[in-house]
Amino acid sequence: QVQLVESGGGLVQAGGSLRLSCVVSGRTFSRYAMGWFRQAPGKEREFVAAISWCGGSTRYSDSVKGRFTISRDNAKNTVSLQMNNLKPEDTAVYYCAVSELGVVISNPRSYDKWGQGTQVTVSS
Repeated sequence: QVQLVESGGGLVQAGGSLRLSCVVSGRTFSRYAMGWFRQAPGKEREFVAAISWCGGSTRYSDSVKGRFTISRDNAKNTVSLQMNNLKPEDTAVYYCAVSELGVVISNPRSYDKWGQGTQVTVSS
């Protein structure tokens, strides 16, 4: 059984930075893509970023391009999301997820396993 555990969330001032981490256990990263999503109160879950284990391809939502960077460390079974220049609208619960499709994709329905989420709050 695949398990994902996010960490690194917290309260940060606008313009600051946070690094989220997601530790994956139970299965190899081979043939799996990883994604980050977020959900604000009263909003639907939205795509943030994704990374593929085939070729190192990445994809970002327009709202985070140039500010967020997704990366992986297979030796540590970890996927990270470096978030810079944070804005109040980035406030949400952030989730990591696994897709068996193996390619970067933004549709949350294409992801099979999800973590429990970590809260990110950006204040001014």
